[in-house]
Amino acid sequence: MIRPVQTLRSTSRFLISVAALLSTLSLYGQKRMAVAEDTVKVSLFRGFAVSVDLAGAIQKAVSDYGQYEAALRINLRDKYFPIVEAGIGKADHDDAVSKISYSSSAPYFRIGVDFNMMKQKHDVNRIYVGVRYGFSSFKYDVHHPGVKDPIWKDISAYDVDDVSCNYHWAELVAGVDAKIWGPFHLGWSARYRRRISYDNGPLGNVWYVPGYGKAGNTRMGGTFNVTIDI
Repeated sequence: MIRPVQTLRSTSRFLISVAALLSTLSLYGQKRMAVAEDTVKVSLFRGFAVSVDLAGAIQKAVSDYGQYEAALRINLRDKYFPIVEAGIGKADHDDAVSKISYSSSAPYFRIGVDFNMMKQKHDVNRIYVGVRYGFSSFKYDVHHPGVKDPIWKDISAYDVDDVSCNYHWAELVAGVDAKIWGPFHLGWSARYRRRISYDNGPLGNVWYVPGYGKAGNTRMGGTFNVTIDI
């Protein structure tokens, strides 16, 4: 004769076994779906995007220097984003104390890659970190109204044009990118720049470097981007 307690225990063990089996199959199915999404449904090339930086243009409008910049970014599996950035940096600075004026206008280039840090890689919004290598070969002009000779009363002006220089630097980048409507995105980035190698030309330290900012060993910067996915 089968006792009720034994029957209950046997039934409970059976249900627990079935529940464990179903749970295992469910987890296995979810993993298979995740693997399928990453390896089958998501192709290597996911498109590309073009963007323009508004921060540099605004900076040029309200200060002595700034830049006009555009970028091309390639999307690989929604994880890796090789990028090329190019622009024109401009400076027109007049020192109120020394009376020296400085002007420059030249192109610059950066190349690098961004990494999507979001857990859900295929989300339309992204948080990313990245690296850049930047380079600019440029020329600048320096002018001074001149100093009056105390004896002969002549004024000797100081004018130097087309002083050749170049800068190489690296950047660490962190930023966000958010979808606004359709293919349009808005985003910003913060950047830490460090000079790698440079040639300031025969006159010594330059005042401004296109794409880098005011000359120096390190420099903080940022961008505010309007992006279109294509």
